[in-house]
Amino acid sequence: MKKIQAKDVWLFVAQVLLLSMILLSPGLISYISSHDPELVASSLWVSLYWLAPAVGIYILNFYLCVPLLWFRQRRWQFGVANAALIIGSNSHLLFQDLKSLPQFYLAGYSSFLIVALLVNLMAIGIAMSIRYAMRQNEKKQKDVEAELAWLKNQINPHFLFNTLNNISSLTQIDADKAQDTVMQLSDLLRYAMYETNKPKVPLEGEVEFLHNYIELMKLRCNEMTTVSENVEVEDGKAELAPLLFISLIENAFKHGMNSNAPAEIRISLTQKNGILVFICDNTNNPKLTKDRSGSGIGLENTRRRMDLLYQGRYQWEQTITPENIYHVKITLQL
Repeated sequence: MKKIQAKDVWLFVAQVLLLSMILLSPGLISYISSHDPELVASSLWVSLYWLAPAVGIYILNFYLCVPLLWFRQRRWQFGVANAALIIGSNSHLLFQDLKSLPQFYLAGYSSFLIVALLVNLMAIGIAMSIRYAMRQNEKKQKDVEAELAWLKNQINPHFLFNTLNNISSLTQIDADKAQDTVMQLSDLLRYAMYETNKPKVPLEGEVEFLHNYIELMKLRCNEMTTVSENVEVEDGKAELAPLLFISLIENAFKHGMNSNAPAEIRISLTQKNGILVFICDNTNNPKLTKDRSGSGIGLENTRRRMDLLYQGRYQWEQTITPENIYHVKITLQL
């Protein structure tokens, strides 16, 4: 059974209020214009007499007939159910003794009956249209969530294997540092597995994750590569989409390290007044043409996630400076 969510309750309440306003509006208008209790009562009676069946048909179609019959391809059952609803709810109109009706009423009876049936059919159409719109929106939302989950999980699995190899080497050189590194890797994996299942996470947790990730990536660097990290966060409780910058940092290490010449990797994250600025600079050491594995994928994934999550709320700057520094700057409104 589908769990009832808060948005479903609010939708039901909003529909009840709107339909109640439609039913009561003739009486309210009569009261404002005449203050005549008899006229108000008459207006309300006419409103309920003609519109209440359509309201009931709308509610039953919106919550039962359309989702349980029409969307499940039970079209003939949907037709039979609505025919029964129209006949049953309009029995006071369809099965009147015409001989007992006044002549002036009888003259317009057919027209009133046709209008009532058209209103009922319109109620069914409106219920179907809204349900279709909601269904398309839910499908789009699920597609976006699935794509976001896929993009978020594109952390290079080689990172784990490389880190484990580095830890294995460290155990023979510096056992204490190897133990600390194992703890950092444990914290990183725990965060990635258990803390990032939510759409947004506290910035302080993301900062700690990035710090552990950078420390582990530094194990791959030799003495030719300088790594600097700067973090200034005003509000650690501010929320951010998880693992948003991880691919950029991975690319910086992948393309920034150089075993034959001095190289530099600079990573900065600042947050103040609801604005977050992430900067990642690295010496531009492009890979050889024959070794382009993974090139550009991290940037594409990150930009796609930004488009899906923060459209219209971020700025992306990407350049290669005259000093041959690959520069990426993201300014994000949280």
